[in-house]
Amino acid sequence: QVQLVESGGGLAQPGGSLRLSCAASGFIFSNYAMGWARQAPGQGIEWVAAIYTDGSGTGYTDSVKGRFIISRDNTKNTLYLQMNSLKPEDTALYFCAKVARWPGKVPYFNDMGQGTQVTVSS
Repeated sequence: QVQLVESGGGLAQPGGSLRLSCAASGFIFSNYAMGWARQAPGQGIEWVAAIYTDGSGTGYTDSVKGRFIISRDNTKNTLYLQMNSLKPEDTALYFCAKVARWPGKVPYFNDMGQGTQVTVSS
């Protein structure tokens, strides 16, 4: 079965950085576009970033463009999210997700992990 295990969350100061990782198993990782989503307290789930199967293309929601970088290592079945210039509004539970379809700008996810908490506060 699909397993997605996130790590790397924690507390960061505004302007700081964190790097999230997602270890994937139970499916052929290199065959799927992958992404990250997040859920802030009291809010719905929001897509953050996504990446093509071979890493040749990426997409970001407007609020993180220029600050976050999504990448993948298909030899390690691992997805990453480098988060820079963090803001308090980035505080959320971050999920690794497998893309079900990506017809336009916004990808649609199916399987998701349990999430890793990111808190940005001074």
